[in-house]
Amino acid sequence: MPLKDTTTDQSNKFLYHQKSHLSPLHQNHSPTTFLIIIREPFQWLHMLCRELNTSFVMGVVIVYGFNQGFSFSFFRVVSDYYWKDVQKVQPSSVQLFIGFYYIPWLMKPIWGLLTDVFPIRGYQRRPYFIVAGVIGFASALIVAITAKFSVLMALLCLIGVTARVAIADVMIDACTARNSIKKPALAPDMQSLCMFCSSVGALIGYSTSGMVVHHLGSQASLGVLAMPALLLVLLGFFIYELRNNRPCEKKVLEKVGGAMSGMYTTIKCPQVWKPTLYMYLSLALSISTQEGQFYWFTNPKAGPAFSQEVVGVVYAIGALASIVGVLIYHKLLKDYPFRNLLFFAQLLYGISGMLDLIFVLRWNLKLGIPDYFFVVTEECVTRIITRIRWMPMMVLNTRLCPIGIEGTFFALLMCIDSFGALSSKWGGGMVLHVLHVTRTDFTNLWLALLIRNLLRFSALSLIFLIPKGAQLDFMASSDLLRKNQDMTTEEEGLQLMPMDEKPDES
Repeated sequence: MPLKDTTTDQSNKFLYHQKSHLSPLHQNHSPTTFLIIIREPFQWLHMLCRELNTSFVMGVVIVYGFNQGFSFSFFRVVSDYYWKDVQKVQPSSVQLFIGFYYIPWLMKPIWGLLTDVFPIRGYQRRPYFIVAGVIGFASALIVAITAKFSVLMALLCLIGVTARVAIADVMIDACTARNSIKKPALAPDMQSLCMFCSSVGALIGYSTSGMVVHHLGSQASLGVLAMPALLLVLLGFFIYELRNNRPCEKKVLEKVGGAMSGMYTTIKCPQVWKPTLYMYLSLALSISTQEGQFYWFTNPKAGPAFSQEVVGVVYAIGALASIVGVLIYHKLLKDYPFRNLLFFAQLLYGISGMLDLIFVLRWNLKLGIPDYFFVVTEECVTRIITRIRWMPMMVLNTRLCPIGIEGTFFALLMCIDSFGALSSKWGGGMVLHVLHVTRTDFTNLWLALLIRNLLRFSALSLIFLIPKGAQLDFMASSDLLRKNQDMTTEEEGLQLMPMDEKPDES
């Protein structure tokens, strides 16, 4: 049974009522619909700042907007052209390299333990923001200015770029998990904020990437990624965090052992491992054929030969569609039960994959649909469905975290999701290699897409692993929560302390 708390229930009911009435209208005052639409997002942000703390909201904007949304979108286009035009490697090899990008994300529990166990000069968060920024800045700058870089050294630098994002992401994810436990009524809103910032950042990144590559070249364009890294360095100097001058009562090994024991106890609970297994398998089964499609998109003989600017614009329109997906989830779907929502989202995800198959087989031309119009439509549909499919998974992740070790455990769950994405990349790379999809031979690309789509549909058979409960109601068992509360102390949970919280002085 869920852990009940009368005060929390009343607070959640108040928040739900408050969110449902963000734009009250008086009987004698009728503002235009346009003004209501403009005003409502600002009221929503004001409510989040008031309930969750302004520093948390700003942290989400910086990490999700600049260091995830912008960086990942810009990085995706620029690095694809870098491997294709500068390093001149095969698409199946690029899929393998991209899999290594996920290594820093697989290490998220380690980043979490480091910030908990090894504070620097009394600070647990600020120094690690600076470390992440320095790593990202150095990696982007080195790969951008070094001529005749080897494949191995280039891969290491690009992994460093992704490590910067992963380390910073741990901090914000921990805060999101904690706030989701304290105020579960706002859990969908927090994910909406994160995904909205990510989508806006992606829109900016995609819309500028093609133009920058065209004018600077793919290698020099990687230097632009040093700028978001500098923002993390500045964030590390100015973000509010109370300094802890109290001596540590536990040895390092004892603290690590306690955290590991808490995670092991939690993951054994059926309410936790079943949905976690579903999320991993649903990601892993949807193998990625992205690089084979990218090489085909830009090939002047076999494909439509899209230019660098066109590729960037198509991805930018897709990022705009991602925002639409966030709005659809936030306005219409956030109160639906997890199982029903994820079932239909996965079903639509499999159906949308057939659009890629139609495009590669050139059936769109037989139907009289131009390539550019068709690829924009396909990208928009896929991005909307992907957002609707991903956001309830993120909400579910936050609800699986027990109080006390929510930061470290959320990092573990995201590590498992990242392992699913890595499996998807490497699985897709193996399929492209076996089917002999190369830089110039795309004969069997359609077969790779067909296999990918069938695997997407196969994930529907695993939907029984997802809980039936509504998103607002589901929570890890009360016994599990109490166990983990007993195993943790004061500041062992990975969390970004809000400005209005004070450390326990007792």
